[in-house]
Amino acid sequence: MQSKTYPVPQTDPPLSPRLTLPTMYDLPSENSQEPGLPDEYHSLQPQLLTATLRLADYSADNRFSVGDMNLYYDVRHANWYKRPDWFLVLGVPRLYDQQDSRLSYVIWQEGVSPFIVVELLSPGTEKEDLGKTLAAADSPPTKWQVYEQILRVPYYIVLDRYTNHLRAFGLTTGGYQPLEMIDQRLWLPELAIGLGVWQGEYQGITRSWLRWYDVDNNWTMTDAEQECQAKEQALIQVEQAIERAELAESQLEQVVLRLLQSGMPTAQVADLTGLAEAEVVKLTQVDK
Repeated sequence: MQSKTYPVPQTDPPLSPRLTLPTMYDLPSENSQEPGLPDEYHSLQPQLLTATLRLADYSADNRFSVGDMNLYYDVRHANWYKRPDWFLVLGVPRLYDQQDSRLSYVIWQEGVSPFIVVELLSPGTEKEDLGKTLAAADSPPTKWQVYEQILRVPYYIVLDRYTNHLRAFGLTTGGYQPLEMIDQRLWLPELAIGLGVWQGEYQGITRSWLRWYDVDNNWTMTDAEQECQAKEQALIQVEQAIERAELAESQLEQVVLRLLQSGMPTAQVADLTGLAEAEVVKLTQVDK
């Protein structure tokens, strides 16, 4: 599955994208009643997807992933956009000019469509998210139409936040087709990584979350989780080293006592064990 590309209009001389791309703050909206800011779940879930994304073929600087950002898709209608809950684009720099963050994603400037789009179902958007509505005449197309027919996004993922039911659709020549999953997990062979529903705590909230897993079916960790695990492993290693040292000391004490009990002089025991004579004497006193 390949992302559809679009010709990028050029100027002479070319302008920096930071100076030419519209943002969600300065373009008129196709929706006269702009929705309010997302709730905490709609903020945290995209963060977790980005934080656990590990791709061998695409470094963090050679991909772009974001949640709740305007995605402008039609150069003929520059004010038309969709705002996916999360999407991933491959092979584009994460920053403008390697120094500035994006405020929007504009297809006719970037030239690369998202590889994956994720929508989190809510009662008000469920029908459109699942392709059960049609756009009215002379109105912007629906999300499904944009992702399937205009942008040709290879993978479209839909998660119901209330039932935790995960649905995935793959792009074919005939459009989106449902993809089979096992235990709420979907493997993406092109990326050698999988996406599934995980039950656990993130940012102090315990619930079902959408996150990535690796080829061994292990959930990939955030940087904070990796740091915590490293500290736990280091503590275990220290405790094991202390136990080994205590065991070695105990064994040495037993050797010293057996040698002394055999009638060997203190000086000779010290020479054989590498201890000072005073240390040998001290061990015998401890034993008493």
